[in-house]
Amino acid sequence: MQIQSTQFPGASVDPLEPLLLAVPPALKLCVTVDQFAALAIANRHLHLERTAQGELTVNPPTGWETGRRNWSIAGELYIWWRSAGKPGYAFDSSTGFILPNGAIRSPDASWVSGDRWESRPIDPDETFPRICPDFVVELRSKSDSLAPLQEKMREYIANGTQLGWLLDPQNRRVEIYRADRDVEALDGPQELSGETTLSGFRLDLTQIWTP
Repeated sequence: MQIQSTQFPGASVDPLEPLLLAVPPALKLCVTVDQFAALAIANRHLHLERTAQGELTVNPPTGWETGRRNWSIAGELYIWWRSAGKPGYAFDSSTGFILPNGAIRSPDASWVSGDRWESRPIDPDETFPRICPDFVVELRSKSDSLAPLQEKMREYIANGTQLGWLLDPQNRRVEIYRADRDVEALDGPQELSGETTLSGFRLDLTQIWTP
């Protein structure tokens, strides 16, 4: 992790020259919700998240393969949302949500029902909505370890998500997380159904499995 720091008056170096601070992975940086919001606004090119314990996690921009796959997922979700005629809101990977446990997460794609969205707690100064999506997708990139993603999926379910998909293109494997059932693992499926959570939504996995 690297943090860009502004120089203080009286410093011996050029005040316009940023300093890069390398933070060892074992060192945890904790931030408040307001501090996280300020960091996210100042670093829009980074994928930032906050754990329930307040720890800041930083990921670099995605590679082209992950970006293309994310675009395919978000595109199909948008087409379904536009044509479904049902109240609700679809979001891409740039959206952060404050979960009930205090974590701030940004799924690769998500959807919130209209009733839950309208009844969420609203802060006039909020940057991130205080709600856990009904539906989430997490896409594993080449640099992602599987265990943290699985832990994140369990966190979504524990905080109110009804249906979640963990897509692993490296192994052509899908893990389906549901609020009322054990995790279901599928090897090489070509399509996924939104079931009752997203009635009528079907995700074609052809573009996800294609290198």
